[in-house]
Amino acid sequence: MNLLTAAFGAVKQREQAVSSRYEPTRWLGGSLDRVGAMDSYTLGDFSVSRIGFGAMQLPGPGVWGPPRDRGEALKVLRRAVELGVNHIDTAQYYGPDVSNELIRAALHPYPGNLALVSKVGARRDETGGWLPYSEPDQLRAGIEDNLRSLGVEQLAAVNLRMMGEEPDQRFDDQLAAMIQAREDGLIGGVGLSNVTLEQLRRALERTPIACVQNPLNLADQSSMPVLRECASREIAFVPFFPLGSAFAADNPVLGHPAVRAAAGRLGVTPAQIALAWTLGLAPNVLLIPGTSSVAHLEENLAVADILLDEQAQRELG
Repeated sequence: MNLLTAAFGAVKQREQAVSSRYEPTRWLGGSLDRVGAMDSYTLGDFSVSRIGFGAMQLPGPGVWGPPRDRGEALKVLRRAVELGVNHIDTAQYYGPDVSNELIRAALHPYPGNLALVSKVGARRDETGGWLPYSEPDQLRAGIEDNLRSLGVEQLAAVNLRMMGEEPDQRFDDQLAAMIQAREDGLIGGVGLSNVTLEQLRRALERTPIACVQNPLNLADQSSMPVLRECASREIAFVPFFPLGSAFAADNPVLGHPAVRAAAGRLGVTPAQIALAWTLGLAPNVLLIPGTSSVAHLEENLAVADILLDEQAQRELG
């Protein structure tokens, strides 16, 4: 039995135990009162619900400029916290400067149990393009920019976002800047994003890692080795693009025949099936689905109470 199979079995046992204690939350045609009967997991110094919120979709199209509806964006953030979300993922370059400003406007002063996690290593150009911003001094500046815009003295964790392959020495220098920020009290934990298994292991030789963010979904499982490593070391793994890339014209996840079939059979949405599958991969998986709609937020959080039947598990793999 491999690690993920064993981890999945453990998750299912907990889910079955939970389902005997709670009536599943109904989101269709009603209101959601809480995040479902959901396990928590350690993220740095925090214990967070396994379904959080990602702020990437709050700015305008292409993660650029102000939101289409500022009032709705603020409602989404406030509703998320009302429903028990205590892990919000963001970045200064979302907008840029938009997601963090919205989070502060909606939620400051923040609940004491709210883990704010950001990332550094990129910036935007004047047309909205994505560029590296990953020299050690730039990483430090990016952390400080996040602190100022969010109005906090420390972030729960900050991820070093890799924009491509880096020579070992350069990666070591970047990691040193992150470690120094932690030692200076600016961040609670060092995270990594878009990393290879080799980079993760190299980083772990120098410092504890609070979390890893890598792409992972039904159509792109290339980060499974990284997930296995994180699971074996009890490191939180935060998959981005769990519903497929936000920048792709076609969506092989939501259009997957097995996803659509399971959604129809179980009376939920394809997105909920895809999120439930991802959440069930291992106990250390933390979801951060994003949206700019309160209705979609509640659909995403209702995944906590969705149990995939044996047919769905078999067909989704």
